[in-house]
Amino acid sequence: MAERAALEELVRLQGERVRGLKQQKASAEQIEEEVAKLLKLKAQLGPDEGKQKFVLKTPKGTRDYSPRQMAVREKVFDVIISCFKRHGAEVIDTPVFELKETLTGKYGEDSKLIYDLKDQGGELLSLRYDLTVPFARYLAMNKLTNIKRYHIAKVYRRDNPAMTRGRYREFYQCDFDIAGQFDPMIPDAECLKIMCEILSSLHIGDFLVKVNDRRILDGMFAICGVPDSKFRTICSSVDKLDKVSWEEVKNEMVGEKGLAPEVADHIGDYVQQHGGVSLVEQLLQDPKLSQNKQALEGLGDLKLLFEYLTLFGIADKISFDLSLARGLDYYTGVIYEAVLLQTPVRPGEEPLGVGSVAAGGRYDGLVGMFDPKGRKVPCVGLSIGVERIFSIVEQRLEALEEKVRTTETQVLVASAQKRLLEERLKLVSELWDAGIKAELLYKKNPKLLNQLQYCEEAGIPLVAIIGEQELKDGVIKLRSVASREEVDVRREDLVEEIKRRTSEPLCIC
Repeated sequence: MAERAALEELVRLQGERVRGLKQQKASAEQIEEEVAKLLKLKAQLGPDEGKQKFVLKTPKGTRDYSPRQMAVREKVFDVIISCFKRHGAEVIDTPVFELKETLTGKYGEDSKLIYDLKDQGGELLSLRYDLTVPFARYLAMNKLTNIKRYHIAKVYRRDNPAMTRGRYREFYQCDFDIAGQFDPMIPDAECLKIMCEILSSLHIGDFLVKVNDRRILDGMFAICGVPDSKFRTICSSVDKLDKVSWEEVKNEMVGEKGLAPEVADHIGDYVQQHGGVSLVEQLLQDPKLSQNKQALEGLGDLKLLFEYLTLFGIADKISFDLSLARGLDYYTGVIYEAVLLQTPVRPGEEPLGVGSVAAGGRYDGLVGMFDPKGRKVPCVGLSIGVERIFSIVEQRLEALEEKVRTTETQVLVASAQKRLLEERLKLVSELWDAGIKAELLYKKNPKLLNQLQYCEEAGIPLVAIIGEQELKDGVIKLRSVASREEVDVRREDLVEEIKRRTSEPLCIC
């Protein structure tokens, strides 16, 4: 006993040493060495049956979903999937982890957020960071040059979570992509149309879709004097303009990334501009930008894109924004991001963006990175930020104090008298076999009032009541929970009557 107490004291002291080193921000190697010693001591200590403790929490940056939250989530997914299918997409799936080399070098500065796994049977693996790189690998591996697909699955990022704002380490992405060689801007315009359709259908508030083109950004950086080697790192700084001021972005470019102040000022003259097709026209006349081949191509495509967006009836939702950069390395052309707008406090003020809920763009070179012969497959796509949308829908339902149904039960099979369990079981079985969503209470002789109260609490719209007289007459008493109206229905007609009464779609959003 004394020996165990001495070992426990050593564990306590070693634990304090580890915490102290972390507070002092000691080197990772030193901390790892002391943690290894702590684990060795704990292993010697062994389990203490009387003091076994469990930490009841989900891992950092993850969450459980309650039945209510799952009901909201499924409704959001239904809206998104029905839109994807309406536009002719097929569905695919890929493994949750990929070979590490598949993901390496595709995400720019965000590569540090990839979750690496330990060596598994001679393969270095990583959890997927998004659904786009696995899609490009899938195309190259299967030698596909033409597909319109959607994919809804979890992705993983070793990020600092901000769960109140819908930012997690494990979260869902809903992706739609068009791969293939097509005439310019037609697939791109459809992707923006899909984005607007989904956000409008979800009723989460006003939104704006910012659009830019990586070729315009690269051309702008070139004429401003940014060295080629700094294009991507300066791009990631510009991409922060929706969250921080220009002064902060400029300080990062000059102070941290070594850009000349006059070059940063020149960039600032461009990236603080936003507008519609008129801004595209204006930049096409810009004496410097119009001389850059890349920028000229990007501006020409954007002009065409706005023509198609006008035909689709969504041009008023789109803003050409030169500060939009999208930090991912694989984008090659048009890029876009949808933000929710906050209503202005004072009349005349511009609405503020309060967070990105969807994004995407063109990535024509990604598939070629995986193809042994470097064959390119042009691709364009979008991703819906469903975690943020879940948070917004949940908050709205809570504010309105709306009740959310967590089951789809159409009818409860109930009895009005005792000793009718066998009849209830026979009837509920008949309904299940006919495809009706039905329940019964798991008591031999439940009170009718308790059965009716259960329906009200669970939102079940109908009650099929069996009684001795009904059995003699060959009918079932069908009661509407909302109106409390009752009608006798012949047993052979019951299925059709329930289907008729519950054919109206239930809306959660």
